[in-house]
Amino acid sequence: MSAVLEIQSLNKSFGGIKATDDLNLSVEQGELHAIIGPNGAGKTTLISQLSGMQTPDSGAIRFQGRNITRLAAHKRAHLGITRSFQITSLIMQMTVLDNIALAVQAGEGHSFRFIRAARRIASLRDRAMALLERVGLADKADFPTVALSHGEHRHMEIAIALASNAELMLLDEPMAGLGTEESARMVDLLRGIKGQHSILLIEHDIGIVMAVSDHVIVMHQGQKIADGTPTEVRANPAVQAAYFGHG
Repeated sequence: MSAVLEIQSLNKSFGGIKATDDLNLSVEQGELHAIIGPNGAGKTTLISQLSGMQTPDSGAIRFQGRNITRLAAHKRAHLGITRSFQITSLIMQMTVLDNIALAVQAGEGHSFRFIRAARRIASLRDRAMALLERVGLADKADFPTVALSHGEHRHMEIAIALASNAELMLLDEPMAGLGTEESARMVDLLRGIKGQHSILLIEHDIGIVMAVSDHVIVMHQGQKIADGTPTEVRANPAVQAAYFGHG
């Protein structure tokens, strides 16, 4: 495998707080690479720097060998990086199919002047339905988005990320706010798409991370305190002390 994303000595501070502190990591092609840590560890700040929403103070970000450290967010999206936010950005008044058809339309570079006609274009509608089938929501295609559960909204966000044909998916706590059954369905979905896309997953639930990831990094106060396979990270004394109460 080759690295699709490389981060070298990444630093970002807010006042006296170091959100990312000399951080290094590499995401391989087709890998599901998870980052875990408590609130305030620097996870979301890292994702914001990778997506172009924030600029690092120093260090380098390379995507497919290209230095994108200062590249604007929309240009990173064109290169093949997509981000799923902690807070949903779905258009609640539109149907589920319309939301996904619009995402397909955007991913294929079509004009937004025809926003309401997206589902009436056969190629867009067919691909949108295929994506809904993939995330288990085909039977809800004609439902208004507002009628779906929070967990189903998360599945819609994954479909939107898939619609962009992104090489790298940045998933920022897709399990946030989900119940036990909804989390289990999300785990199944992530297992189904891993290997087909490179994924950087931010998550706070260590059990879920261990179940789906190829590689895990544990962050604390902006620093990397553990790095390896799920088995290696679970056995790390610092992680055991922080998450399991022993070590």
